[in-house]
Amino acid sequence: MGDDKAYGRSGEEAAVRYLRRKGYRILTRNFRNRLGEIDIVARHKGVLVFVEVKARRCLDYGHPKLAITPRKIRTLSLVALAYLKAHASPQTPARFDVVTVQDLADRTEIEIFTNAFEPVYP
Repeated sequence: MGDDKAYGRSGEEAAVRYLRRKGYRILTRNFRNRLGEIDIVARHKGVLVFVEVKARRCLDYGHPKLAITPRKIRTLSLVALAYLKAHASPQTPARFDVVTVQDLADRTEIEIFTNAFEPVYP
């Protein structure tokens, strides 16, 4: 299990480097509360961006973006709302991006899915 966590951390590091190259300003990493965690909170072109990172070594379980389930979306939505209440305003323009990191045979592939989903609140 420790190896999986280390791999996840290295995936997040790769995502941060990628986002910075794309003009994102990283505000915080691993923001968590009792409900869950958001991997990266950034600002991009005046918008607050909550970023979920999914890293995979292989595609045995499908593309990493498939790991963003309705339950995960609900959790991310609630954690993001808590972040907005504590650090900004619920009226602040915000979106959810997903960054996938995949190790392929000859390279690492990183993709960003901008505005990947709409928030869902119970």
